[in-house]
Amino acid sequence: MKYQSLRRLISLYFSYNEVAGALGIQPDSARVLCSRYVSNGLLVRIKRNIYVLRERWDYLNDNEIMQIANIIQVPSYVSLTTALSYYGYTTQLQQRFTESICVQRSFNKKILDMEFHYTKMSRVYYSHFQKVNNLFIATPEKALVDAIYLNSFGKYTLDYTALDVSKFDQTKLKDLLDQYPERITDQWRKYATN
Repeated sequence: MKYQSLRRLISLYFSYNEVAGALGIQPDSARVLCSRYVSNGLLVRIKRNIYVLRERWDYLNDNEIMQIANIIQVPSYVSLTTALSYYGYTTQLQQRFTESICVQRSFNKKILDMEFHYTKMSRVYYSHFQKVNNLFIATPEKALVDAIYLNSFGKYTLDYTALDVSKFDQTKLKDLLDQYPERITDQWRKYATN
């Protein structure tokens, strides 16, 4: 009966306080219930006090997966090939794998069959993202510049041949590149002129 009530929660993810409210029980009881439901495979624990119904987890769409990526590490925004794929600017497709930029620490997190990768970037470059469909995601040009920047340090592999260069706003791209060290602009020029 309690699980049926949880199925009526409309939010993608929820805390045990929301479970307490939905079931009319105390927060401590809801915390125990959530822990038990995680052990029984009815809930998926995203991080401390954030859960998703397992039956919903198995059918998450790309947008929902990226929303969860934003929640795992706050603050963060989806970027790199994941964002480029979302916008249709690359032929690279990523299944059950999401890349984000953050300002704290680089780390990877695997939850069941999904992988979430977070790369730390200096606060100076933590910009040019927007909220689209309830998720924070880099603009297409910023996703590209993030990838070029990390690639210049050997921290990321960017498949330049998969990019559709004609889709990028060249003015926005140039303005962004001007905010980075010259080697980043040089690396892009080297590719773009080939």
